[in-house]
Amino acid sequence: MTDTEDHRRLIVAGTGIAGLTAAIYAARSNNDPLVLEGDEPGGQLTLTSEVENYPGFPEGISGPDLINEMKAQAEQFGSDLKHGVVESVDDSERPFRVELTNGDVYTCDAFIAASGASARTLGIPGEDDLMGYGVSTCATCDGAFFRGEDMLVVGGGDAAMEEAHFLTKFANKVYIAHRREEFRAEDYWIDKVQKKVESGEIEIMRNTEVLEMHGSPEEGVDHVTLARNESGHPSEKLDDDETEVSDFDVGAVFIAIGHTPNTDYLEDTGVELDETGYIQTQGGKGGNQTATDVSGLFGAGDVVDYHYQQAVTAAGMGCKAAIDADDYLEDLPENEETEAAAEAADD
Repeated sequence: MTDTEDHRRLIVAGTGIAGLTAAIYAARSNNDPLVLEGDEPGGQLTLTSEVENYPGFPEGISGPDLINEMKAQAEQFGSDLKHGVVESVDDSERPFRVELTNGDVYTCDAFIAASGASARTLGIPGEDDLMGYGVSTCATCDGAFFRGEDMLVVGGGDAAMEEAHFLTKFANKVYIAHRREEFRAEDYWIDKVQKKVESGEIEIMRNTEVLEMHGSPEEGVDHVTLARNESGHPSEKLDDDETEVSDFDVGAVFIAIGHTPNTDYLEDTGVELDETGYIQTQGGKGGNQTATDVSGLFGAGDVVDYHYQQAVTAAGMGCKAAIDADDYLEDLPENEETEAAAEAADD
């Protein structure tokens, strides 16, 4: 680990939509942000082949292209983008001490956590190859691309029920594959889906798991291999005579088994996280909505928002976080920042 500490006025963790929007606003406010790309540069949007619902692009734009345009915009205004995964943030004194997994150490006066949430995936053959080409973790983002197709939703919680219900707007028919008999979803969503079952728009396949996805990036998803066992969790019982394995034709697969917020590096700080790891921010109607329980540390995007999880809402939160951070930095005594920078240089 290096002993050298590089002091920055503001650090933004994450280069998804929230982080890059924060970087653009922060740079234009002369806060010279250091923007750290984590393990998933660009965030979940880079898994989306086409984005049609982001304002300003009537013909649509690919997820990677949108991210690259925003990176260029952030750098044009003075953001410093570097690859680095945050290992820890020490909020016990000021300035904050930020250590990366590669041993690099920074200090900063303000910190924006925009490190996003990673969609949980199945880890089965074909999934990675077809991600963005018929396999998706976001029905709202990608459902309209598969209009008229049979679609498969994998999961049994609220997210799966909500995605399946939404996809009936576009699908010929929606199938839900759940590895158990009982759903984990709230009764509200189960009741809504049941109405769609009764109308013939949704079919539920209980005690069923996807074993493999088939297709190509050029042609998309062609079919999936399913396993079914009446006692549930069929993938663990493939040698059981009661387990049925079959191919099933679908044109798109939506994985809805939850997200994991990327907040491990905040666990030893005073930032309040909910039971699943999402950052709790101040919220409200006035300023400082993105503030956490730690003064000078702000949260934005999917690392905070487990409900909407849209590019445009992430951008809005990134903007708010940059403005909140700027207000915080403006109120810092000038000599405090100067002394912190000098101490970091001496070290």
